[in-house]
Amino acid sequence: MDLYVLEVKYSFGGKEDVLYPVVLRHEGEALLADCGYAGFLPLLEESANRQGLVLQDLTGLVITHHDMDHMGCAAELRAAYPGLKVYASAVEKPYVEGFLKSLRLQQAEDLYPCLAEEQKPGALQFRQGLKSVRPVAVDAVLVPGKDISFLPGVRVISTPGHMPGHISLYWAEQKTLVAADALVYEHGRLEIANPQYTLDLPAALDSIKKLQQLDIDTVVCYHGGVVRGGVQEALEDLAARYGC
Repeated sequence: MDLYVLEVKYSFGGKEDVLYPVVLRHEGEALLADCGYAGFLPLLEESANRQGLVLQDLTGLVITHHDMDHMGCAAELRAAYPGLKVYASAVEKPYVEGFLKSLRLQQAEDLYPCLAEEQKPGALQFRQGLKSVRPVAVDAVLVPGKDISFLPGVRVISTPGHMPGHISLYWAEQKTLVAADALVYEHGRLEIANPQYTLDLPAALDSIKKLQQLDIDTVVCYHGGVVRGGVQEALEDLAARYGC
């Protein structure tokens, strides 16, 4: 099996940034973990091509949770490649499919009245972006604690907190964690993604404790990229900073 880390460079609000989706490939299967914002299809294609990959070879898309930077492009991918299967956790499925209101949108609406007036235009723009995310049908549910059948040795890990149904992927043989937003890499260290906006911070901290039980040498953070070596120590430091 092979793992490829894509570097999707983009501009958002006048700021240059990078997302790091992952492709896991084994025999005839090629699974993309998360896909970026709406309109990212050309950026994904370009990033995949730099790795010697083509999107038409993808057989599946894992949506780790329903934030718009993780599933915004899903409907475009499905339209471009109708044979692509979409996977998510059972908890995230109704949000991905649009049957339940986005929890991030609900959070943004709840916080809006508390914002300073100068913050409200940006907050309204953010809310509009959340509302514009197109839902996509989930073809199969991934079960935490189980391996993905067509990717031997890749286990689905339940890592709630940032979102209640958030999942990460763990490739035991290579001691590699595809963290999605369970972890980010900022300022030279592992962090919890946007702790002030994490929907359930205690659950996020419990997820960190769970990850400490895994034998991890490499972490791929959707925000921040690849961290190699010293992962256990970094997780211990993160837990200590939050007193857990």
